[in-house]
Amino acid sequence: MKIAILLSRVPYPLEKGDKLRAYNQIKELSQRHEIYLYALNDKKIHPQAIAVLSSYCKQIHVMNIGKWSILTNVIKFFFKKMPMQCGYFYNAHWYKYFQSQMDALKPDVIYAQLIRTAEYVRYRPEKKVLDYQDVFSKGMYRMMKRAKGIKALVYKSEYKRLQDYESQVFNDFDHKTIITQVDRDLIKHPMSNKIVVVPNGVDTQYFMPQAVEKKYDIIFTGNMSYTPNIFACEYLVKEILPQLLKKEPNIRVVLCGVTPSSRVLSLRSKYVEVTGWVDDIREYYAKSKLFVAPMELGTGLQNKLLEAMSMGLPCITSPLASEPIKAVSHQEILVCNSVLGYVDAIYTLLHDKQQYQTISQQANVFVKQHYNWVETTKILEHLFNDCYNDIHK
Repeated sequence: MKIAILLSRVPYPLEKGDKLRAYNQIKELSQRHEIYLYALNDKKIHPQAIAVLSSYCKQIHVMNIGKWSILTNVIKFFFKKMPMQCGYFYNAHWYKYFQSQMDALKPDVIYAQLIRTAEYVRYRPEKKVLDYQDVFSKGMYRMMKRAKGIKALVYKSEYKRLQDYESQVFNDFDHKTIITQVDRDLIKHPMSNKIVVVPNGVDTQYFMPQAVEKKYDIIFTGNMSYTPNIFACEYLVKEILPQLLKKEPNIRVVLCGVTPSSRVLSLRSKYVEVTGWVDDIREYYAKSKLFVAPMELGTGLQNKLLEAMSMGLPCITSPLASEPIKAVSHQEILVCNSVLGYVDAIYTLLHDKQQYQTISQQANVFVKQHYNWVETTKILEHLFNDCYNDIHK
């Protein structure tokens, strides 16, 4: 089967959730199908990206969008009352290029990841699958609720645009996918229950428990320029840590992830290390005792939690982040909704070796059973096969 895949980013390196999802799906699908990758790009490409992706893709087309294109199209989409982040990734030249490519390729199915790419695909005659992945409108709504002044007004406008657009493009695609049922239920369309849940996975052979000396008591990982992660870092360091230090005066925290914002960098202290990009995130997971993710913003499934659980780290997180995962609280994960709740959970796990080991082991087993890239990609592949069979009846 010829599968054309359109992404809003080049899916390498794997420092962001959408890249991780696309990369692993491409890797699995390439074993049985021809993959033609089309990736929009707004920054310098990693020097190894094309070589790595060439192992799985028959063709790779990188479509570079410059700052002027981004600015003008964000403004255009604003006046067209469409999501500005869709405007960010839209380019008329690449739109025409993609159409000509599809006319020549004649793929059996086009797979578009995120609504950011929908404008390139929605009017094509081929069979089409849209991966909503997350519900952007809900994430924007949560940011709007925390914002003030002009920023709150901008977020409110974008929230309404996103919500409308998520519903509008629904009927333009033959199949729709999303990461979690929680997010599926947030799409404002009468047929949202038809969206197929395709969970993320974890490479459990890569993210394995390691017996090494612990350097940190707490770790939090992620893209450190992403607003929900910035808020989580600030909540951990400014709210939870001061209370925890009253019980554990020698606590060590590491915030590990790419492109830390100035707000994250300002959190550094004798108790808190901020790493920036690291070559192998597993080293930091392995050197840490607990993974703490006090997520209060964002949507979708947190890959960082799955990676930590796969490596046997007991995880402590919020109801927002735990609900999509469906792990059982106090068996495979700990769920907290207050500062003191986090403090008590952290203190308990640092001192109760039996509970620590129980949650560590059960978390690892849970991920192996429920979050496997081979099995989750089969769900997506089934939709592609439906498209192919419809064409060749």
